[in-house]
Amino acid sequence: MKLQELASAIKKDGPSPLYLVLGEEDLLRDQAVSLIKAAVLGGAAEAGREGGAEGALAAFNDDLLYGDESDAAEVLVRAGQAPVFAPRRFVLLKAADKLPAREGEALLPYLASPCDTTTLVFAASKLDKRQKFPHALIARTVVVDCAPLFENQLAGWIRGEAGRVGVRLTEDAILLLKEMAGDSLSLVRRELEKLAAYVPGGTVATGEDVISVRGGEPGASVFDLTGAISAQDRGRALRILVRNLESGEAPLRILGSLVYQYRRLWKGKERLREGDGESSLMRSLGIPPSRLGEFTGQLRTLSEDHFRTAFKMFVDTDSRLKGGGAGKPERVLEALLLALCDSARCTGLTPQPSTPGRTKPISTVRTVPRPCSGR
Repeated sequence: MKLQELASAIKKDGPSPLYLVLGEEDLLRDQAVSLIKAAVLGGAAEAGREGGAEGALAAFNDDLLYGDESDAAEVLVRAGQAPVFAPRRFVLLKAADKLPAREGEALLPYLASPCDTTTLVFAASKLDKRQKFPHALIARTVVVDCAPLFENQLAGWIRGEAGRVGVRLTEDAILLLKEMAGDSLSLVRRELEKLAAYVPGGTVATGEDVISVRGGEPGASVFDLTGAISAQDRGRALRILVRNLESGEAPLRILGSLVYQYRRLWKGKERLREGDGESSLMRSLGIPPSRLGEFTGQLRTLSEDHFRTAFKMFVDTDSRLKGGGAGKPERVLEALLLALCDSARCTGLTPQPSTPGRTKPISTVRTVPRPCSGR
């Protein structure tokens, strides 16, 4: 069953004696385990986090084990204990895929006849279904599917989590958070919590707010990165990349921010063709006033041919970063930035620096062609 089906199943039939929480998405696994634990221990689960007499009592009925640290004998002892002043015990075996095959097979009799006053939860990111123990786990337990969400599920999940932390999002903010979800949903959840604390009550969080709460060193923002590309400044683009990597930014997050900014730039070109002014552009795309000069300067410099080429590069880079075996992620991103700088040059455009606060109407600015001799 899916995570969203778990609560209704527990409400209808009560907690089962055996669960397998399986999937690579760590946040979904944690949420499934928390839901099962709350159903088993009731109010004592929350009291256990807060301390007090009820919390101390809950500790007698709550055990946490790890597959790479425990053996079958310890699991059987914990699962076989009687609950203390409660109807059920809760036992969680994390990293069940790390349990040695011999120890797993020693648990097969318990899977066939579990203790009726214990809920034993096995949690794992992956299992080798060809082995006896994983095969029996899937056959004998209630399996909760915590696989990564599909692309068409992410927006709905983000809206739901945003509602839970009390923040509303624009479509641009959702788009940027979807790009972050390539790393993990836990990361998106943390960003939503930061957004909830950052934006004033009743305010809708924008894509710019998402970028702001992520922080970063001065001069290393996505505005600066696209600015270096539009200026064909290969060295500056690489220095910005290095600063972001050194500050802990994941390669897929850097790519996601770059894709997000390119989408805004492309939308900006479309809005200007439709006759929107710069103030309208700023409001509709969430461009801060302090960045408007940079943004419009990049619009003047980058051509539609460059955007078409860039989005093909983004698809290829995303595949290489997620596929593995294609070289170090930093080398993949370096190659992307160098190619983008070359594309900005090869589309026949001459960089036109802008003065902040004094931007010419974009419709009147002409690009100056020049020959491209390749790299």
